[in-house]
Amino acid sequence: MTKKKVLIIGAGFSGLAAASVLAQDGFDVTVLEKNSMPGGRARKFSENGFTFDMGPSWYWMPDVFEKFFAIFGKTPQDYYKLQRLDPSYRFYFGKDEIVDVPANFAEVVDIFEKEEAGAGVALAKFLAEAEYKYKVAMSRFVYKPGLSMFEFARPELLASAFRLDMFSSFDKHLKQYFKSPRLRQMLEFPILFLGGTAKNTPALYSLMNYGDIKLGTWYPVGGMYSVVEGMVELAVSLGVKLIYNCPVEKLEVSGANITSVIAAGEKFEAPYILASADYHYVEQHLIPDEYKSYTERYWESRVLSPSSLIFFLGIDIKLEGMEHHTLFFDQDLNKHSEAIYENPGWPEKPSLYFSCTSKTDNTVAPEGMENLFVLIPVAPGLEDTDETREKYFRIILDRFKELTGQDISENVVFKRSYAHRDFENDYNAFKGNAYGLANTLMQTAFLKPKMRSKKVKNLFYAGQLTAPGPGVPPALISGEMAARLIMKDARG
Repeated sequence: MTKKKVLIIGAGFSGLAAASVLAQDGFDVTVLEKNSMPGGRARKFSENGFTFDMGPSWYWMPDVFEKFFAIFGKTPQDYYKLQRLDPSYRFYFGKDEIVDVPANFAEVVDIFEKEEAGAGVALAKFLAEAEYKYKVAMSRFVYKPGLSMFEFARPELLASAFRLDMFSSFDKHLKQYFKSPRLRQMLEFPILFLGGTAKNTPALYSLMNYGDIKLGTWYPVGGMYSVVEGMVELAVSLGVKLIYNCPVEKLEVSGANITSVIAAGEKFEAPYILASADYHYVEQHLIPDEYKSYTERYWESRVLSPSSLIFFLGIDIKLEGMEHHTLFFDQDLNKHSEAIYENPGWPEKPSLYFSCTSKTDNTVAPEGMENLFVLIPVAPGLEDTDETREKYFRIILDRFKELTGQDISENVVFKRSYAHRDFENDYNAFKGNAYGLANTLMQTAFLKPKMRSKKVKNLFYAGQLTAPGPGVPPALISGEMAARLIMKDARG
């Protein structure tokens, strides 16, 4: 019997996840990837003995990865080794104002209690609620394609929605438990980095804190790209074909169906097309106007997650005062958030995130040296110039010296920057965004751009601009859900 064919555009996490699910179900799957390697935003590169993950650096929600690989009778450990980080990460609130977040929960409680009387007990209550939200969301809400509000219209789901705090803000929710601005910042930071402010993000997303503090922060040995390599190995073992350096140029549509995909000058045909590339780009640039589900005005009205200014730095000495993950929160986090979401512009005094994987893994930097990934969340759509990048590089060096006491300005032996224009060039990212849509109430679940085109019968979508949202675990889920929609359609 002839297998039904599927063409997948993009070999990021959602595309790879979808490819394996479809291949296991008997589909003939081909993945067309614009770049020279798989991974999408999770690519890597090596230079002068330093190896850098180019995008995601946090391995959270390990249960999502376990659930994905279990579909195929596998575990993550069949493909890569995981190491739990302890401490999970470090905060700098000022010079000599350092707070480490341990892997042991009892020790985290002690830290909160020392900062604010009663905060340890409050944290336990806060995370008990967050655990409920996490388990209900993962079992009843997240693994749904979000095509219609009726997916969520069952009485038990509607009842859960109120306890999930869908209609109150994360900021308001935190203030019910903690008075200390420092403690609130420690719990807010995943919100800023994954798309929103505490004031406009539903309190539902405290589930991230459960995923972080209770389920742990992990490191795939070799870097996040080890996960990509594992997913590629799985896909290839199931018969998936991956074609690199193959940017899609056009989707030819006739009779409300895509009849062919033009990529790298070649014509590809299949009864199903799954776009895990940038949703906006596919819709606005690859298909004829009359087949677009959303107008450009619609896209302009969306609230996007941040873009990022990233520096990949090779340092020829060992760094002091740094952990695998380190956050500089010595400046006003609210003002930084405002510069992303309320008054978009380059932040005057940004918060900084550092990933130094060489603290955990001696294979990613030459002996006696460190690799340093530095990220500043910034508004999408900003003018991105070399002069601006250099200005912020100097800010990073100055703040690093001020807070850690180390002047590394003469120790940078490798430097590469990455921002809006790179996201646009490499991923066709809408306004150079890094993460997708912000997690606002009006952009949650069925209110996101749909996984299935409204006007093209055989076109489906996966990735960060559709359900369930930004981040690596949601991307895996998105790919699986999109694949299952195609499987359901194929069965009639």
